[in-house]
Amino acid sequence: MSAKVTIKEIARRAGVGTTTVSRVLNDHPYVSAEKRQRVEAAIAALDYRPSQTARHLRGSSSGLLGFLTDDVATTPYAVDIIRGAQDVAWAHKMVLLVTDSGGDERVAEAAVAVFHEREVEGIIFAAMYHRPVTLPRGLSGLPTVLANCYLEDRSAPAVVPDEFDGGYHAACAAIQAGHSRIGFINLWEEDESKTPPYPAIYGRLQGYKKALADHDLPFIEELLRFTNQTPRENYRHTRELMALPEPPSAIFCGNDKVAMNCYSALAELGLRVPADVAVIGFDNIAHISEGLLPPLTTMQLPHYEMGRWAARYLMQNRGCALKPVQVALPCPLVRRGSV
Repeated sequence: MSAKVTIKEIARRAGVGTTTVSRVLNDHPYVSAEKRQRVEAAIAALDYRPSQTARHLRGSSSGLLGFLTDDVATTPYAVDIIRGAQDVAWAHKMVLLVTDSGGDERVAEAAVAVFHEREVEGIIFAAMYHRPVTLPRGLSGLPTVLANCYLEDRSAPAVVPDEFDGGYHAACAAIQAGHSRIGFINLWEEDESKTPPYPAIYGRLQGYKKALADHDLPFIEELLRFTNQTPRENYRHTRELMALPEPPSAIFCGNDKVAMNCYSALAELGLRVPADVAVIGFDNIAHISEGLLPPLTTMQLPHYEMGRWAARYLMQNRGCALKPVQVALPCPLVRRGSV
């Protein structure tokens, strides 16, 4: 940026008055398309950018949104939250400032301080997995929307996956394919005193049970397993399910990594997917779900859609107090070859 470029120089190059240049810079509606185009061409040619101070004095926007995350930026399948938010930001000619704190409170608070300095118009706070969070100090006074997480008291707007919906439709997919004994290797909550457990664990289980009930099928306790997600545990639970006197003909796995280990255990037992046992995953981690043979039928976590919703909510409410709406987005079924 050249600090020496002035509005007068832009006006001279574009062949218009300084008032017209000012109107274009402030996105004033009463400028002809032809003059606006000439001014914008002059701005680009001269590499002119208004200073932050001048913008503030004019009372116009900073053109910035903040995005603060604990680990999303380094998580391949969750980075789509950033992509969704960025697409909306760009559509509104906004720039997304992204900081990954890595779970370090000092980094998060430093990022918030920068967001204040840069006068961002809003902040999206995102988590790697669906859970309750505590916001960093200093966010008060900044419009904030949570993505893939929420506050315990629901005092801030949040968008999360509908875990119940995902569990329900995963079980329905197996039922509609003709299966009536459906094993479920659910995820495991380390803190067993937590009631209810994290939403993915509780919501998917309740959805699974509701699907069974809606199709007049009983919930069978021995078909339910909880895994700590290590390959050894995932493998063991699959073997135990298939060793039952009446084993399941389909297995719903708490995530795609569990499903991958489930495939291995079934193969060692000489069982084919889906001819002998159907398998359904959760998350739709592309390098797993598309890489397995046969490719894995799984539930899609709506990361991209959560990012879009959060940014769109900020854009739709610019200059207004944010209502603490709580939105759950569906987890669609991605059909491949394992059911």
